Amino acid sequence: MACDKAPVELIERREVSKGKILTVYDDTVKVNGNITHWDFIHHDGAAAVLPVTSEGKILMVRQYRHALGRFTLEIPAGKLDSPNEEKAVCAARELEEETGYKAKTIKPLINVNTTVAFCDEFIGIFLATDLEKTCQHLDDDEDINVEAWELDDLIKKIFALEITDSKTVAAIMSYAALLRATEKKEM
Repeated sequence: MACDKAPVELIERREVSKGKILTVYDDTVKVNGNITHWDFIHHDGAAAVLPVTSEGKILMVRQYRHALGRFTLEIPAGKLDSPNEEKAVCAARELEEETGYKAKTIKPLINVNTTVAFCDEFIGIFLATDLEKTCQHLDDDEDINVEAWELDDLIKKIFALEITDSKTVAAIMSYAALLRATEKKEM
């Protein structure tokens, strides 16, 4: 099998359900000569932000996540207002809405596809620095607490299996690697 040719042929895509943030499809596909059905979930995309204070602390949000039935500790994030919205614009908006801070500097940190087996959600993750305090602008259905954390403590929580959100894990570990690389260059 050639690596440059997709081994799957999409025969039909049928919409099963459409919600506020997701559309679920039943895809009829041909794989190795066999016809089968795969679930496919479309998401318009999102942005997330790792906000770092002048003291080096990372602002995290604690909120209830219905799908998990518990509170989680995450970086601020949200869906794009439209599929064409710039991810940096979304990240800046979500930062202020969820934490009550604006950033003078927002730079790309990492990109992630959250669940590649069945969903096309793509999240652009940004690093926000030079923060200034404003105020939270939460949606009616949001209840978010902002907490400032040391990077090392967040890494410990990841390895203690207490932080499991993929965008948050990716952002924290990428930021830690970025800091290590920067420190090596300065030596």
